Amino acid sequence: MLQVRSVSRSFGELRAVDDVSFDVAPGRMTGFVGANGSGKTTTMRIILGVLAADSGTVLWENREVTQTVRQRFGYMPEERGLYPKMKAAEQVAYLGRLHGMERAAAERNAAALLEQLGLAERADDPVEQLSLGNQQRVQIAAALVHDPGLLILDEPFSGLDPLAIEIVLSVLRDRASRGVPVLFSSHQLDVVERLCDDLVIIAAGAVAASGSRDELRRQFGPSRFQLVVDDDAGWVRDVPGVRLVELDGPRAVFDLDEESPPGDAYGAAPAGGAGDRDQAVLQAALQRGPVRSYGPVVPSLSEIFKEVV
Repeated sequence: MLQVRSVSRSFGELRAVDDVSFDVAPGRMTGFVGANGSGKTTTMRIILGVLAADSGTVLWENREVTQTVRQRFGYMPEERGLYPKMKAAEQVAYLGRLHGMERAAAERNAAALLEQLGLAERADDPVEQLSLGNQQRVQIAAALVHDPGLLILDEPFSGLDPLAIEIVLSVLRDRASRGVPVLFSSHQLDVVERLCDDLVIIAAGAVAASGSRDELRRQFGPSRFQLVVDDDAGWVRDVPGVRLVELDGPRAVFDLDEESPPGDAYGAAPAGGAGDRDQAVLQAALQRGPVRSYGPVVPSLSEIFKEVV
């Protein structure tokens, strides 16, 4: 497990990272999201030893990270870090050897990764002749070639088309399934939502929220429900303790007030929490006629992000 504990870093008067703490657990995909300039890349560089922290510490398996330990980490920077004249397979194998691999093992891993990433036919092409998306896949292969114990990826999906994203997702899930902790940043929140098990949201250099994807949905998602009936659902707006969010004929989306009083003749808002009242709203709907669908509305990562940043 990677543990970041109370890490801070300033550049002059700018507090780029401010008392940041989080974990990246084995076999878990941890999404690291925030606006430009929020401190994501600085934090990643501190983990990797590229930058020194002003305070705080980074632990790997409960021990402070040393340069020898960092040799076992895999890192893909946001910036292109490839040699343009080198062939793709040659470059990936070369970077594997820089991590201490034997030539044969490095070449074998490079070939297998390029196959997995859909680049086997371009293995002998110079990197400069590849599209930006294919160059991105080569960088991902370079981060993985030495079978790292921890994987850190800064914007790994940048420049990838939807098919390439699916290929990369498959490769990363495979690594996580082997118990490798994976930390990745991305501005593509829909991709993060699909991929991550855990999430760290950083804003102005500080952690605004962290936890599992489901925990954050419960914590920051409103008590919101969707009801679909046969007839007009506008009656929902008159139910005590209910705030109508969206109405489209037979479909109503509404929030439940945690502090609402007891309900009316429909029994739609009895004393108790929202968990009681959502069932009362359902019963009120059933008294009026058939209910085609009813259930909670799960907030998206984009909605949670807007809520906390």
